[in-house]
Amino acid sequence: MSTSNAGEGQAGAEIGARTESRIAWLTLVIGAAAAFASLALQRWRWAAGLAIGAILAWLNFCWLRRGLDALVVASTAQKDAEHPRVPIGTYFRAAFRYALIALIAYVIFKFLGIPLVSMVLGFCALGVATIAASVYEVWHPAE
Repeated sequence: MSTSNAGEGQAGAEIGARTESRIAWLTLVIGAAAAFASLALQRWRWAAGLAIGAILAWLNFCWLRRGLDALVVASTAQKDAEHPRVPIGTYFRAAFRYALIALIAYVIFKFLGIPLVSMVLGFCALGVATIAASVYEVWHPAE
């Protein structure tokens, strides 16, 4: 690989890291805005559900990012191997992430009476944040 390609790869990684960071904080900001709007309508249970959903979405995104980073490290470390192996713990953590989020949502729904729909809508803050970050990248491309 030439040095110019290595420099382009490094720049792409930095841009990707900035976009990931933008998605993470936008998820929390969008969730908080939705929760405050619900509070303004005096719907505290919905506000709590929206906030909880956004926090769970943020946690899911952070765990997903960490898992993908582990996969990239494993694949680059074994790129010369004939059959690269991914540590079994990586698969376990991916499945555990979804199980943990489902368990938390169930417990909050069952014992605190927070509407499940509000938590699901709060979880959608991640999708909205991803779209917003993507539109930002299109409007402000890195040079």
